[in-house]
Amino acid sequence: MAKESKTTIFAALGANLAIAASKFVAAAFTGSSAMLSEGIHSIVDTGNQGLLLLGLRRSRRPADAAHPFGYGKELYFWTLIVAILIFAVGGGMSFYEGIAHLRHPRPITDPTWNYAVLGAAILFEGFSWTVALRELLAQRGEKSVWEAIHSSEDPTLFTVLLEDSAALLGLLVALVGIYLGQRLDNPYLDGSASIVIGVILGVVAIFLAYESKGLLIGEGADPVVQADIRALVAADRDVEEALPPLTMHFGPHEIMLALNVRFRPDLSANAVATAVDRLEARIREAHPDIRRIFVEAKAVSGGTRQSPEEASAP
Repeated sequence: MAKESKTTIFAALGANLAIAASKFVAAAFTGSSAMLSEGIHSIVDTGNQGLLLLGLRRSRRPADAAHPFGYGKELYFWTLIVAILIFAVGGGMSFYEGIAHLRHPRPITDPTWNYAVLGAAILFEGFSWTVALRELLAQRGEKSVWEAIHSSEDPTLFTVLLEDSAALLGLLVALVGIYLGQRLDNPYLDGSASIVIGVILGVVAIFLAYESKGLLIGEGADPVVQADIRALVAADRDVEEALPPLTMHFGPHEIMLALNVRFRPDLSANAVATAVDRLEARIREAHPDIRRIFVEAKAVSGGTRQSPEEASAP
């Protein structure tokens, strides 16, 4: 999955870098406020892809004494930083540029540059958006696209998809604003388009920040996965009762699992230990993303608690 995430990010980074340069050139030649806002937007998106790559690299550092559960959640932190940048730099600058253009409107000198750049940008952004959407659809199962975005534990995937969606919508807004501004000889429409682009970026940033907050706080595994784990444990021949499992994501593909299991009262301590090892092996085989398993084992008769069993993936 890490390879797919990087492919999505690199596709978006390459597209945004090329588009940003062309947008700034077009804005310089035509004086279009909407085009300048789109150039700022593409620069912010390019930087964001770099931050996501940084987050991916740092999240793979091995666990140490200071962070015994590893650095997987650092990816979620950098996703939050990306959301802040989209809101503050992308949305804020676009909104400011639109207001400035409304206060001091300038007619667009030659819109041909803008149309050419916007057309090319739509093609590049459309390619990047298609790559991100294809990866999301490959992982969503029977969920809708919206449900897949909301439940995804891979922020690199839905961040790129939402950024590209905002970019495509912003390009259409810029195209309409420039066209109507020229057709109606009304330079205020160009500035208004810039404000709309800022609002779009702000909405996307707020949604990304909300999703990042949930990941940073600690989200559990998919309810289907949790139900399957409980059923798997309860089906073991030595288990009397399996309480609902407790799970937490430490990364897109790194889950911690805590189990509270009551075993048959006639089992010895060695038999309980053997049963725990058997359950851990079955769980890992069915769900490879579960890296750490903690089992609290209790005997039904005396209610005595055994020492917690813990195992980590190599």
